[in-house]
Amino acid sequence: MLTLADFERDALAALLAYGEIPCLSPMYDATWAENGHLEAAVELLADWARLRRLANFDVAVHRLAGRTPLLAITVEATGASAGTAILYGHLDKQPPLGDWSEGLSPFSPTRVGDRLFARGLADDGYSTFSALLALESLEAAGTPHSRVVVLIEASEESGSPDLDAYLEELREHLGDVRFMVCLDSGALTYDRLWVTTSLRGIVNVAVTVGVLSRGQHSGAVSGVAPSSFRLLRQLLERVEDSRTGDILIDELIAEIPDAHVEAARATAEEFGDVTVADLPLLDGVAPMGASATERILRSTWYPTLSVVGMGGVPEPEIAGNVLRPFTSAVLSFRLPPTTNSADAARAIVSTLAADAPEGAAVDVELIQAADGWMAPPLEPWLDDALSEASRVAFGREAGFTGEGGSIPFLASLASRFPEAAFVATGVLGPDSNAHGIDEMLDLPTAVAVTNAVSHLLASFAAADEGR
Repeated sequence: MLTLADFERDALAALLAYGEIPCLSPMYDATWAENGHLEAAVELLADWARLRRLANFDVAVHRLAGRTPLLAITVEATGASAGTAILYGHLDKQPPLGDWSEGLSPFSPTRVGDRLFARGLADDGYSTFSALLALESLEAAGTPHSRVVVLIEASEESGSPDLDAYLEELREHLGDVRFMVCLDSGALTYDRLWVTTSLRGIVNVAVTVGVLSRGQHSGAVSGVAPSSFRLLRQLLERVEDSRTGDILIDELIAEIPDAHVEAARATAEEFGDVTVADLPLLDGVAPMGASATERILRSTWYPTLSVVGMGGVPEPEIAGNVLRPFTSAVLSFRLPPTTNSADAARAIVSTLAADAPEGAAVDVELIQAADGWMAPPLEPWLDDALSEASRVAFGREAGFTGEGGSIPFLASLASRFPEAAFVATGVLGPDSNAHGIDEMLDLPTAVAVTNAVSHLLASFAAADEGR
């Protein structure tokens, strides 16, 4: 099995170099092509991949016009299985978000004990290293594996708008895909392999409410010209109950399967109130939900609204006594895993755009809509393999839980390869701070996940050969 010393020897330098690249996803870097950071990241990972000790493999960077690059590493089978396994990750990053803690920086990786701090290391830069070191470990031990294609995309943090085009381009090359492992998911703890059972979908919209062609002295016009912020509040009340946080649009609500309710209850019984355990709530702030079980379901199956950005509002330091001409907000809706995002998006846009309050100019723009995902029932071989992989790599049985985030590619791949077995797992555990400040990769967990992937690939090859 791979050890931490092996990982440090073979991967750490390249991983740290990747951590220094500000390869922001296109949604956060409109001039990504000119800046070249995504290209620098994909070339760094490709160069590292070409140095791997594998019997028969190919490293290719694919580039479609106007789209972010994709790294595809094809490792030919060493056994008799005929199917292809896909290992997925991404190399694009979220922006820094804000000021990081003293001694930490988003693009200057820092090691504290066995933890690395930098943007994108856990989400999801480690995935390339984990995928190929898992295969190296198998070949070094003489353990057969199937044909494997490692796909590392560069637009996941923008909703994977480029992935489908590459999947279509590579359709024949991918062949008969029978097994997929996503290395971009989370973990409740670092003591076992966590398998994601569901992911929420997402709809993002931008809403702008205009009332004036230019700002006016508030002493002269307030009470006559309506406040754009007040009218925006009215629009938000159409979609969310401000007292409870409940979503009011029927198209965004779905029934939670009994099995997922039971799984949430079991998780709460074993781990307690896990959704708030590491939540940095201020003193006196009460979490939503009536119980630990309900809070797990609220974070994995409930539709929610977050206002993630605002425009037309000056910083407090420069705020003048002006009735502003407009207020804009970016609204991010998380959807239940089984909700159709296109239907939800249409309902959101029509609800916000209809009957503008007090005749205001209301503009609603759809930014993104992506379906959630619910894992199919486990095939017997995979059920056994996950248990064994977790015992081998972590010394404990695997855990199963839903995730509140979105990985749009899973729904896309599930529709393309409906017969394939799926596993979504990853290293995003407590204090990993994905998308926030002080993002952290726990190195022993990365090593353990790598060893678990090795076991899963060996089990798939054996099961596929026996078909």
